[in-house]
Amino acid sequence: MCKADGPETKKAKTGIAATLARPNILALHPYRCARDDYSEGILLDANENAIGPTSLPTNDIPQNDNHLVLERYPCPYQIPLKEAYAKYRGGGIGAKNIFVGVGSDEAIDLLMRIFCKPGEDMIMTTPPTYGMYKVSANVNDVGIVEVPLTPDFDLRIPEMLEAVTNKVKLMFVCSPGNPTCKAIPLSDVITLAESSYKGIIVVDEAYVDFSKEESAIKLIQEYPNIVVLQTLSKAFGLAGIRCGFAMGREDVIQLMNNVKAPYNVNKLTSEVAVNAMKNTDVLAKNVQTLLEQRDIVAKELEAMKDIVVKVYPSDANFLLVRLTKLSKEIYKKMADSGIVVRYRGSELHCEECLRITIGTADENKAFLALLKKTFEELSA
Repeated sequence: MCKADGPETKKAKTGIAATLARPNILALHPYRCARDDYSEGILLDANENAIGPTSLPTNDIPQNDNHLVLERYPCPYQIPLKEAYAKYRGGGIGAKNIFVGVGSDEAIDLLMRIFCKPGEDMIMTTPPTYGMYKVSANVNDVGIVEVPLTPDFDLRIPEMLEAVTNKVKLMFVCSPGNPTCKAIPLSDVITLAESSYKGIIVVDEAYVDFSKEESAIKLIQEYPNIVVLQTLSKAFGLAGIRCGFAMGREDVIQLMNNVKAPYNVNKLTSEVAVNAMKNTDVLAKNVQTLLEQRDIVAKELEAMKDIVVKVYPSDANFLLVRLTKLSKEIYKKMADSGIVVRYRGSELHCEECLRITIGTADENKAFLALLKKTFEELSA
């Protein structure tokens, strides 16, 4: 278990740190990731690909005297990886349209650092949504304008545009959403891009490979105010290598490359990522398997009338499920019994909701059985 609020964090609140640190940092609540609470058992809580990675390390890294040349710095701009990713994704983009970072989170942070003046500018989010937007904004001392989604998890575009000021430099649209598992239609993105809004629309597509909705990458050449985020952490099954992408017009991407750390992506990550581009047939097979399992799990949950109120339609590799009662107690008891899902009941429009990552067939069966058992025990 990896505790976010361990001794090191508590010490930072007293002594010299409290005297010297910026006030917004002292007030910061760190992003609570899935591994903060549980790290063992059947882990259906972080939207990882339980089938496994699309690629593994090979021997492609240059070697010298029978060892990997890890004493030399990697390519700072990851050109081979960018070229391979651009070819795979299409949409008229090339290597100059791609930034490679340490997951999508680095791109989120960089965009705020580049376009938002601390203590002055703002971003817009549409809760319930990915928690790192708020954390990065707090770290960078950037304000947040929130325009909640509808209860059906659709954008409220008129309200978004009404809330915009010249201080709102970035507008984050998570599609498919987390925890909503719902894709935002490209027509909505186009409406925002063609509106009076003068900032950048950041379309976060971590789960796009599971969705029927097309990627917003195809809009980049027509709309200079769109940036698209993607990652290898989900469908590619490579969460452990921490590799993400930002795609946009050359002027935006150049600024990101100017600001990033010189060697932000290491050789091992780059080598596995390039290898993944050579194994997209494995990706397609794994995605299809997970989609089939998603349908099976959704139908099984919908049949549990005493336990489940609603299974939300999903465009991702997870389901958002509203229980009749006791969702937090069920989450905790199931986790203590070895199957970990994610409690989302404290988020807007998500009362009594659990977020369930689709696992292997055996993991899904075990989850469904334990859910029934746990509900019966707690309801007795």
